[in-house]
Amino acid sequence: MEMLNELRDLIERHCDAPRWPTAIPSVTLMRANAPTVPVGSLHQPSLCIVAQGRKRVMLGEKRFEYDSAKYLIGSVDLPISAEVCEASEQTPYLAMRIGLDPATLAAMLLDMPESADEGKPLAGLAVSPLTADLLDPVLRLVRLLDRPRDIAILAPLAEREILYRLMLGPQGAMLRQIALRDSRLSQINRAIKWIKENYERPFRIETLAAVANMSPSSFHRHFKAVTAMSPLQFQKLIRLQEARRRVLAQQDDAASVGFAVGYESPSQFSREYSRLFGAPPGRDAARLRAAAVDSAELTQAV
Repeated sequence: MEMLNELRDLIERHCDAPRWPTAIPSVTLMRANAPTVPVGSLHQPSLCIVAQGRKRVMLGEKRFEYDSAKYLIGSVDLPISAEVCEASEQTPYLAMRIGLDPATLAAMLLDMPESADEGKPLAGLAVSPLTADLLDPVLRLVRLLDRPRDIAILAPLAEREILYRLMLGPQGAMLRQIALRDSRLSQINRAIKWIKENYERPFRIETLAAVANMSPSSFHRHFKAVTAMSPLQFQKLIRLQEARRRVLAQQDDAASVGFAVGYESPSQFSREYSRLFGAPPGRDAARLRAAAVDSAELTQAV
């Protein structure tokens, strides 16, 4: 596809690092010259498009793979594990991320027809086919990197069209719920924010349900639909991803890191860390360093 080839060339020309922020605030470019090991991160609400190569994302037990024929979209902050599984020096992995702005989505809803999907449990991460109608405004947005003086005026127009195409597509219901303050997705997002800010503290489901302003049974059902895991599993992933970041950054010994992220037992911490990452903290950190994974990447989105 001609548009996809142009997008690939633009990303390759403008992206000089594994992760490259651009002059367009919502747009980040990504590049990898070889497959990578799985790395945990907190995926923020965004649209991710691959121009070349292939990526695999794990959310709990759910696997999402996408390449130049598909896009990945996320609606809330989710602890995922991601790896580039197709890349080489000759044909590097080239991708881009566009952040999703709830305020812009909310404004657009005023001009969109109503939907009957409100109240239905929706997943927080999804993969869908990349169509020419969506790729066209994406390409126009990235072209602005060659014309920086036009970004302030034209980028918001292209971004608005991208959101419009997404809202007309198979993930339109998800986009609508990002924008609606009282949607089930927004309610679950409030609980997710609480867990992120208090991940080292124990909690009761009733506490999170109150934060979300939902009954415990409804909250548990919708939380699992959005995140593909229970609130306790979600908290554990947040804890262990933060622990991995600290261990890799050599901020403290493994036992102290375990206590800092909320574990009372060093043996339980080491056991759960090994179960998730395949090796105890020290050995896992050494493996990541050998694979040349910078510690800052542990906090980056897809």
